[in-house]
Amino acid sequence: MFGKKSTPKRRVSAWSALLTGIVSLGAVSQWAFAAAVDQDIEQLRAQVSEHSAQVFALEQKLLHPADTRMAVFLTLGSREALDLDSIELFVDGQPVVSHLYSDRERGSLEAGGIQQLFVGNLSNGEHELKAVVTARSAKDHFVRRETIHRFLKRPGTLRLQMSLEAQAPSYEPRVSFVEWK
Repeated sequence: MFGKKSTPKRRVSAWSALLTGIVSLGAVSQWAFAAAVDQDIEQLRAQVSEHSAQVFALEQKLLHPADTRMAVFLTLGSREALDLDSIELFVDGQPVVSHLYSDRERGSLEAGGIQQLFVGNLSNGEHELKAVVTARSAKDHFVRRETIHRFLKRPGTLRLQMSLEAQAPSYEPRVSFVEWK
């Protein structure tokens, strides 16, 4: 009765080992489950990324096809004779650009810079581009000029250069268009 009881200790040890084994199996199975979930998430992310790239490519092809692009660039022919204030562009009567120039932008153009005024899509065929230019001439007169340029849009990208010039002695602004090849 007061002696050592070895049997109950063994039972506790056996139960402890059994519980430890069950818990460790649970931990291993949870780790395996978590790893499987992580792998599934990575696969889903890859699929979403692939679908997103496909949707973007399809959108570019359908909404912005390369053969319907049109761009209009601005240059100043005579740099000292014209103080540019603003430009408005209309394609087929619809306004597409209205830009008011800052001193910094005027300086860039006067230094020989080229400004991209408009990039858009235009169906093939005959179109009309109207440019409204407001500026101050070298004689300090405020002028506003409207110029209409009719052109034929062919398949492919169309690039038009709009050049502003004001030559002596009148210093009246003149707008001309050149198609880049």
